Amino acid sequence: MVNTTLPANIGSTARAMHTMGLSRLTVVDPKHPIDETSISHAAGGSEILAAAQIVPTLEAAIADCQLVFAASSRSRHLPRPVVTPTQAAKIMLDFIDNQNGFDGQSVINQQAASGTQILNDNGSPINIAILFGREDRGLTNEELAYADYHIQIDANPDYPVLNVASAVQVVASFIFTYIQSHVTNGMTDTPSNVETHEIDANSEQLMLHTYIRQQWDEPAITQQQLQQLTQCTTELMIARGLADSDHLRSLPSRLSRLGSRIQLDQKEYQLLSALVAKLLKD
Repeated sequence: MVNTTLPANIGSTARAMHTMGLSRLTVVDPKHPIDETSISHAAGGSEILAAAQIVPTLEAAIADCQLVFAASSRSRHLPRPVVTPTQAAKIMLDFIDNQNGFDGQSVINQQAASGTQILNDNGSPINIAILFGREDRGLTNEELAYADYHIQIDANPDYPVLNVASAVQVVASFIFTYIQSHVTNGMTDTPSNVETHEIDANSEQLMLHTYIRQQWDEPAITQQQLQQLTQCTTELMIARGLADSDHLRSLPSRLSRLGSRIQLDQKEYQLLSALVAKLLKD
């Protein structure tokens, strides 16, 4: 939750998460601290509220995340692939399934039984974030640029805006339903090479192809690593006269979006980082 105004919404979000089986809440730079109204609105989610992490920046909140979604009621500048809550849930489960050959059903069962962090074969945590914005204006373009996908909830086109806690409830409900179906039906489907998602831009339906790995030989990079690579690549382009440091415009955002789309793993990140570092020195 980013820069929330009403502490009550933090409590209502904790309640919604608890109802739908989610437990890790991070609050980024809230305008007012968690208070008695938060506690009263949390109801059965009081433990989630008590364990909530308060961090000063969005970058700190998602630094260790390999996959990031952002809830947005409208398309923004340089949009990411726009998905429905159901599509988002599928992408999440496919992502978990594909981490070093994990069988998603056993992983989800383990998590449901123990409430522990999901780990890949190397013992590293698999972290997926969903970002929710301010009550009055949602997430900024800069914040939305951190996400690999944008989630949009079907709603009345004349007023498609939900209260932030209600949005959490809706998205979490779709995730819960999809996971239950995934476990109950024993789904171990290998996703196709290409997942196709629709983007609504100026009322026209455009198609964007997003490539999903069938199997990961190395863990995916974190959001922090993606931003570090984006920054180093930008510096290289400036140093080589390919970009103007005073007029970067959307270059960092485009590089970040490119990194999200190709979905680097740790070895690929190391190779590219070494290449960029060498070129910067020469």
